[in-house]
Amino acid sequence: MGVDKKILVIPGDGIGQEVTAWGQKVLETIAENYKHNFVFEEGIMGHVAIEATGNPLPDETLDKARKCDAILFGAIGHAKYDNDPTLKVRPEQGLLKIRKELGLYANLRPIKLFDELLEASSIKPEILRGADILFFRELTGDVYFGEKKRSEDRNTASDLMIYHRYEVERIARKAYEAARTRRKKLCSVDKANVLEASRLWREVVQEIAKEYPDVETEHMFIDNAAMQLVKDPKRFDVVLTANLFGDILTDEASQIAGSMGMLASASVGDSTGFYEPIHGSAHDIAGKGIANPLASILSAALMLDISFGLKTESLRVIKAVEATLKQGFRTMDIANKHTENHFVMGTDAMGAKVLENLN
Repeated sequence: MGVDKKILVIPGDGIGQEVTAWGQKVLETIAENYKHNFVFEEGIMGHVAIEATGNPLPDETLDKARKCDAILFGAIGHAKYDNDPTLKVRPEQGLLKIRKELGLYANLRPIKLFDELLEASSIKPEILRGADILFFRELTGDVYFGEKKRSEDRNTASDLMIYHRYEVERIARKAYEAARTRRKKLCSVDKANVLEASRLWREVVQEIAKEYPDVETEHMFIDNAAMQLVKDPKRFDVVLTANLFGDILTDEASQIAGSMGMLASASVGDSTGFYEPIHGSAHDIAGKGIANPLASILSAALMLDISFGLKTESLRVIKAVEATLKQGFRTMDIANKHTENHFVMGTDAMGAKVLENLN
């Protein structure tokens, strides 16, 4: 029996406009093939929203977000904000606000390497083969939301790194529950030798670990974790970490998958889920039709699984992506110039190939 779901699509900025269309088309195809009823609405956020309304997250978009079952998001950001840090209204404020308003405290980033992309990474294939990591990054605490100060003479600045016990408890439990369904290994990453916020983090994780005696728990400092991630990625299963450290580590981990253009993510809390590729707005290639749509398509697969409980449909999408790669089709970011049987194509052609394999 089919399900009825309302999905808000927020393409956002830059290549978000190009890749999100293919995530939506995949969801539409799944709905048709499996007799589901997905109703789509669209909202604006980020730079395009600032240009249109002066607000990076307009009330209308937030209202739609509160009333939907899941959100498919593209990216936010624009070079003008990178080049002028004094601007008070910024695209990223929209993303931070929607996370806070919807209670999206856990960011899940699966780092799973398709065998066909072993050569796309800068890391040796023998180190990569078999890597399968699930990151749990806390989203509503840390320096992103702590008090920010700048001295009157503009020569001193500070950002408060802050965590509350309940914030650590709730994401730790989600990570442990996920570890139970995988290899039953969890690595908590912090900087407890230096930071008081990390000492609280480690203390709370140690307490929660007692509730999951079947899961092997390891604690690792962020600097060591960054090294081990490229030295021996197969040692990790579930990685639990704070907002700032998770932001950095998951970008580093994109090299395991071959490209940021391959990495999907889910931001979840206790209700609505928010699904997005991790690659950002990439304005240097926006409008050129060369962006990789696979991360958006894989984000749609995550939505089907996590928010809708449609595991068969989710796996079908992943298999369609895998089949597309097996056939040798590549976007520029994952192409191997030394391989003759690769067919390098643009965003729309790659998206169309996945749809072909989905039908």
